[in-house]
Amino acid sequence: MTFNYIAAFFFIVLGFYCMITRHNLFKIVIGMSVVDYGTNLLIVSIGATNGGTAPIYTPGEIHPGTVFVDPIPMALTLTSIVIGACITAMALSLVIKLYERYGTLDTREIRRLHG
Repeated sequence: MTFNYIAAFFFIVLGFYCMITRHNLFKIVIGMSVVDYGTNLLIVSIGATNGGTAPIYTPGEIHPGTVFVDPIPMALTLTSIVIGACITAMALSLVIKLYERYGTLDTREIRRLHG
């Protein structure tokens, strides 16, 4: 379980590092996606329960000591995945338009053009 938190922290830090230190717009968008994946892993890890079962049951299946997994973090993660995919698609379409207009993906060059 601790490994999931370490991996989530690693992905979030790696994504922010890519977003801050890279000047290529495509790499910045990839960094945004990596932060999104790390956040999703963190949310799922928080909601996970060791030995837990799915919260789908009939009244006769409940026994004392039965542990269920919280479904709310899983639903939030599913929503986050869909939103993240849409944001990535939108960001990549903007990157394509910037490349068509300026002929470069370097943020330093785009800032200098002011056109």
